[in-house]
Amino acid sequence: MKFEKIPSIAVTRLAVYARKLEHLDQKGEEVVSSVRLADICRINPAQVRKDLAYFGQFGIRGLGYYVKGLLLEISKILGLDREWHFGLVGVGNLGWALLKHAQSVKKGYSFVAAFDKRPNRIGLKVGDIRVEPLESMKCMVKEKGVEIGVIAVKPEWAQDAADRLVSAGVRGILNFAPVELNSPASVSIENVDFSLKLGVLCYRLTTAKSKRHHITSKLGA
Repeated sequence: MKFEKIPSIAVTRLAVYARKLEHLDQKGEEVVSSVRLADICRINPAQVRKDLAYFGQFGIRGLGYYVKGLLLEISKILGLDREWHFGLVGVGNLGWALLKHAQSVKKGYSFVAAFDKRPNRIGLKVGDIRVEPLESMKCMVKEKGVEIGVIAVKPEWAQDAADRLVSAGVRGILNFAPVELNSPASVSIENVDFSLKLGVLCYRLTTAKSKRHHITSKLGA
């Protein structure tokens, strides 16, 4: 298996498969076919088989996939079979919500540190997490074993937050700020862009409305 040749979109779909398999497992289903999994994920069955084939052979011809087994294999591939330590930069409304949410679910990650530049935020606590000043980031990242940085600050502060995380030794960043970040090639960045997702959603709604209007017009003709 040559990881460099695997499309990033295939990895994204792998995470979707894992989520759907979790639901099937919770419902007590033991086996799922590529056709059923594809239908649940709203994609083509051939795409499911192709995506999984990048990583190995998991199914049984004529039967399908064992739900628990496939979920376990995908979790290993995605690195979700262990717990990752997150460090949050920016404890505003979004950051606060992320911290609170993480404490209510068990999804293979936990926030172990939080940072902010505003004096009125420093010292606040969410569960066991105390908000620390940015100046303490290097020390805290090492002490807490932070592996992934989560940026939830204003766009104009995002690059400084990223630079500080990289300088502290963090090599993975999840960025909620609507801005492109500059980083060394050794650092992986994933952007969570609300405006992009909104654009896709609005397009789908507009397209669906146009289709309904077209059908209504034809029926009335």
